[in-house]
Amino acid sequence: MRERTPFDADRLGQLPRLRLLITTGMGNASIDLDAAAARGITVCGTGGIGSSTAELTWGLILALLRHIPEENQRLKLAGRAGGAALGFGGWQQTVGTGLEGKRLGVVGLGKLGRRVADVGRAFGMKVVAWSQNLDPDVAKKAHVKAVSKEELFATSDVVTVHYKLSPRSTGLVGAAELALMKPSAYLVNTSRGPLVDSAALLAALRSGEIAGAALDVYDVEPLPLSDPLRSAPNVVLTPHLGYVTEETYQVFYGDAAEDIVAYAKGSPVRVLTASL
Repeated sequence: MRERTPFDADRLGQLPRLRLLITTGMGNASIDLDAAAARGITVCGTGGIGSSTAELTWGLILALLRHIPEENQRLKLAGRAGGAALGFGGWQQTVGTGLEGKRLGVVGLGKLGRRVADVGRAFGMKVVAWSQNLDPDVAKKAHVKAVSKEELFATSDVVTVHYKLSPRSTGLVGAAELALMKPSAYLVNTSRGPLVDSAALLAALRSGEIAGAALDVYDVEPLPLSDPLRSAPNVVLTPHLGYVTEETYQVFYGDAAEDIVAYAKGSPVRVLTASL
């Protein structure tokens, strides 16, 4: 079960003197903007750096397909154990999958999706994309082929999700989409956890319906210690690191300070919802 929105109407009502609320980025599903506006609370955002999440996406893809975390851990454990129990010092125990000539399926061809697609083409991949309102001409300008949702999931070797979370997109990748994927295909999500049906993904991983998954985002964050994803086979997990870089934090904290100063002067900036 998902947690309540941290800043919903009830909790905002418990902060009667609150007048300014700042969130990093220009959108936060944890804040009920309508409730904030009704209570005279101004909510401001900050800028960010779009490249950081796209870069992590490729880190996860490479880690997953080349078994980097697994090989790293085995090599280190062999050194600590003297290597005898792991054979040849834990040397080269897996066979990775290359990217050149494979098909990359991008779900959501916005700014992040296009960045990821650009890198895929640099690796020699064939890139296709789908979103509910994707204009084929826009995809063509990005050197990407627009396809149906069914074709993307059925033919891609790597599916990467870059979609805005909304009531309409929750569960966008569910049992039906996972069933379309090839047994050799991989799923990557660095967007928002609820876009992927976690129960369906776990079932697909455990049955071998797909080859593996890499996730940076989850239904509940931090990911509970008891969450079955922690012990699922063929997964690479990171703790929502997509935006976590020095450069991004410099923008976050600099803009947050500007938000406070601007509000104090009576001219708030980067307003997500103005006080009524």
